[in-house]
Amino acid sequence: MTEPEHLARAALTRITEPGDALVGRWLTERGAEAVLHALTHRHTPLPGATTRRWAGLRLRAETARPEADLASIEALNGRFVCPGDTEWPRQLDDLGNTRPIGLWIRGTPSLRLWALRSVALVGARACTDYGARTASLLGAELAERGWTVVSGVASGIDGAAHRGALAAGGPTVGVLASGVDVAYPKGHAQLVQRLAHEGLLLAELAPGDHPTRSRFVLRNRVIAALTRGTIVVEAALRSGSLATARHARELDRHTMGVPGPVSSSLSAGVHGLLRGEATLVTDADEVIELVGEIGELAPERRGPTLPRDALPPEAARVLEALPVAEPIALSTLAHAAAVPPNVALARLHELRALGFVKPEGAFWKLTGPTTGHPIG
Repeated sequence: MTEPEHLARAALTRITEPGDALVGRWLTERGAEAVLHALTHRHTPLPGATTRRWAGLRLRAETARPEADLASIEALNGRFVCPGDTEWPRQLDDLGNTRPIGLWIRGTPSLRLWALRSVALVGARACTDYGARTASLLGAELAERGWTVVSGVASGIDGAAHRGALAAGGPTVGVLASGVDVAYPKGHAQLVQRLAHEGLLLAELAPGDHPTRSRFVLRNRVIAALTRGTIVVEAALRSGSLATARHARELDRHTMGVPGPVSSSLSAGVHGLLRGEATLVTDADEVIELVGEIGELAPERRGPTLPRDALPPEAARVLEALPVAEPIALSTLAHAAAVPPNVALARLHELRALGFVKPEGAFWKLTGPTTGHPIG
């Protein structure tokens, strides 16, 4: 990308709102220099824009100072990356006309390389302790396995996911709905600084810009497009994190959800996802099985191995035929187990040696507690 085109795109991030499909179409058809020139020199709107909208864009264009914005990001040891640049993650091009005009980035690592193995981890701001613990653990597990954890630096699940990845010393990317020099919420100022120094911070908005409700919603499409899949930990029925999951589904990315208590309203949105196309996940192994390479399978889940699991079938049948509480005669037991009495006796002596049964006069009984059967 030429320097004038790069400069024009930097200016347009100050002039337009993120995800503006009309401006994106202009950029595809005309290029950034031509669009910026039209906004600064032409009173007649470009195709598709109303007179009022064109006037609003021109008003912003009058105050755009891309050189100053580029100097600001450089002072933060950051950079401005555009489509076509070496560091540009090409998966963002899947957004079509709504792809970012460019990205303002703080942090040393290459965004393109980090995004190659990345997963979005999002959820409720007002999360429960269960949600925060789950997000932190998932973030740490994924980071330890070399996966980049991407989230929105918001309160609740987002912050827990970032902190989990940082605690594990792994890669994590914060996607902001403001400029990369603006900490929001203010309580996350320290987290923002850690992400800038130990991870990556990125934003579509120029330095100094503040978040709005619509910018938070639009930010979600970048999180979804940047990653191989989106995990929702906790989300109510009306939650911004569900928008991220919808974007992921529309972009043919994996959509995953972590279940919560059925009585929790903060898990109702996740449960709705799981009733649709989302996949239930509970740990990093199950996530990586979906988003990783062929053969990266989660281990088989099995219950604990019990001593009776190793019994031969005939011995297990005799053991199962023993009543829970009452002693039983050999002849009755042989009938219940459908084996000859001499075979039943042989199996009983084997079971006695293993500690399962004991004789009581002419009868036999279980040695374990009477509250349950050892076979059950």
